Amino acid sequence: MSFRLSRPAGFAVAGAALVGLMAGAAAPSPLYPVYQQLWGFSSFTLTVIFAVYVVALLGTLLTVGSLADHVGRRPMLVGGLLVLAAAMVIFAHAGGVGALLLARIIQGIATGAITGAVSALIVDLQPDAHKGSVVTGGAPGIGLALGAAVAGGLVQHAPWPREFVFWSLFGVYLLLAVVAMFVPEPPRRRTDLRSVRRAVRPSVGVAAEARSAFLAFAPAMAATWALGGLYLSLGSSAVARLLGVSDHFHVGLVLASFFTPAGLVLLVIHRIPQEARRWLGLVSLGGGVLVSVVGVTVGSSVVYIIGSAIAGVGFGAAFQSAVAAIAAVTPADKRAQTFAAIYVLGYTAFSIPAVIAGLAAQDWGLRPTFVGYGVLELGLVASAAALAVRATRRTTRTAGCPKQLATAGACPDA
Repeated sequence: MSFRLSRPAGFAVAGAALVGLMAGAAAPSPLYPVYQQLWGFSSFTLTVIFAVYVVALLGTLLTVGSLADHVGRRPMLVGGLLVLAAAMVIFAHAGGVGALLLARIIQGIATGAITGAVSALIVDLQPDAHKGSVVTGGAPGIGLALGAAVAGGLVQHAPWPREFVFWSLFGVYLLLAVVAMFVPEPPRRRTDLRSVRRAVRPSVGVAAEARSAFLAFAPAMAATWALGGLYLSLGSSAVARLLGVSDHFHVGLVLASFFTPAGLVLLVIHRIPQEARRWLGLVSLGGGVLVSVVGVTVGSSVVYIIGSAIAGVGFGAAFQSAVAAIAAVTPADKRAQTFAAIYVLGYTAFSIPAVIAGLAAQDWGLRPTFVGYGVLELGLVASAAALAVRATRRTTRTAGCPKQLATAGACPDA
């Protein structure tokens, strides 16, 4: 195949694929209350439906997450999008919990196969580091917001409310798969069958050059994704039962009030120094969680939405600063591996606390569960803040150290 898109066009397609990937992850959320009403399952079953997606995704990331470094970004992206389209067909025909579980598992496998490849492709084709980090950091929030809001609107107002959203996504994924066949790809090292077999052994790893940055930002990434997991698993039920919002489109918009600021903040965040972005993310995340908990406690949807929007700013700023710092020190031939590790951490935080919350909601109720989840979030934010303070102090100490002493390791914390 001789025809190839330009690098800017390829960058745009890769970004659109990441947005579409996340939109599909959020699309079932506004439908969960409908499924619960139709089939009478519990909050715990709901979180299991949510969690099997993440388990399948993590299993795929651990086995083929770095395969794009060996076989190429394009084959992984095209193949994953086709599998994702098949999952949408199962969603559209779902008639019970079993079909939902199957659809979520297949969706998780496809997402795991795509995630590392598409993130690495975005960095490969980025016009500059800023635009690359904006897309890799902002696409998850934009995609999740679009998925929740559009799905809610279609469920409430479109014909075939339980099917139309999934047939729409089916068409989107097929179109993206066709266009992705023409995306340019940077040259890569020759690989052999032994390297491929090694790559698909269950493992997770971060490039040696990026490990210190990965560890420094791990609590911040866990905090952002844990909060996103709460919104996408129990969020719809909480909005409907605790805040009295019955319109499915409005439920989707309330969910989007968290994810939309997460993406939009990245359009202006480049004007803020990197260290300030990190603090903006942590302060907004913690403050937004506090306000949201107050909203749930007093039953005010307005207060809850304000808190969600503030926390959404924190989600976008914290995750972008983490991705930018890690990507900046990761070699090109280890990007898929390292981005896979980022998402292994993220999706683990996305799922395990949400499943525990589903169990807790059965015994304690939704409102106490949300308050408890808020306390967990604040603990993660506090851990991330402690690491940020430590990094700032280390930078301050070494800033005035003569280069010769720093190289020799004679400066404090050098």
